[in-house]
Amino acid sequence: MRARITPDLLQRSVISVPPLCRKNDLSLSEDANRAQLDHMRAGGVTTFLWGGNANLYNMGVREFESFLDMVERLTQPGDWMIPSIGADFGKALDQADILRERDFPTAMVLPLRFPSTPKGVAQGLSLLAARMGKPLIAYVKDDNYVDAADLGALVRDGAVCAVKYGTVRKNPADDAALADILRHVDPLLVISGIGERPVIDHARAFGLRAFTSGAVCIAPRLSTMILQALSTGDLARGAAIRETFLATEDLRDAHSPLRVLHEAVRLAGIAETGPMQPMLSNITDPDVLTAIQAAAIALRAENDRAQISRAAE
Repeated sequence: MRARITPDLLQRSVISVPPLCRKNDLSLSEDANRAQLDHMRAGGVTTFLWGGNANLYNMGVREFESFLDMVERLTQPGDWMIPSIGADFGKALDQADILRERDFPTAMVLPLRFPSTPKGVAQGLSLLAARMGKPLIAYVKDDNYVDAADLGALVRDGAVCAVKYGTVRKNPADDAALADILRHVDPLLVISGIGERPVIDHARAFGLRAFTSGAVCIAPRLSTMILQALSTGDLARGAAIRETFLATEDLRDAHSPLRVLHEAVRLAGIAETGPMQPMLSNITDPDVLTAIQAAAIALRAENDRAQISRAAE
């Protein structure tokens, strides 16, 4: 494996998970994606994970190469760009061949919910890492997706460099599956992968320090301030800042995290995200769009009033 992903790298920035901006003909919009990244960089964000919110589930292998070309052109010094592959094994294998020749230190494997088995997922992750010649980020989004012991073995073998944990719980502090993973994987290599809502509980109860966010696309300063609070142990401050995200997160939970974020970035005036690629579709309900716009504008206004420390810039 040619790259070594460290806890410091995982915690250097909030791991943003942006939507992918497209033009009306569904082609990639480089200008809009640039605007989105510039907005986040202004708030201290330097890590960009293109995955579920970018709807890479539905991206073909041929467009994947064009997407990587665009990402390479958009990358600035200090950025860390992470593409995703899959979710099915065949497509992921073809994408691993492409990434083997590219200068990306890792990629995340999108979770395949069906058809898959835990042992099959473990074998697939191992084969994909070997094919790509680089370690992978595993994305655990459901119980029984992959055995915790197998996940730990993959980390020790160098096939997996980090785990994005995104299984939703009513009480994030009470999570037996996450606790099981942490018996086999260093918590500093496990990323809280469900945005701002569970991150304080994941830090307090399980010792996680890195986290992904979609709403960081709207409020990068505020999200970076939460990351700072995690690094200093000031979880009460982090919890207070988190409250500003909940109106947007409530809408995402109610109407689809991917689709709401796609509209929220546009309605907050950050970038024209355009149409969603099938098999997803844009939200068209006027009442829902009105609610998304109000929450997104309010969140951006709070972000614009916030001040982050120079250390995070």
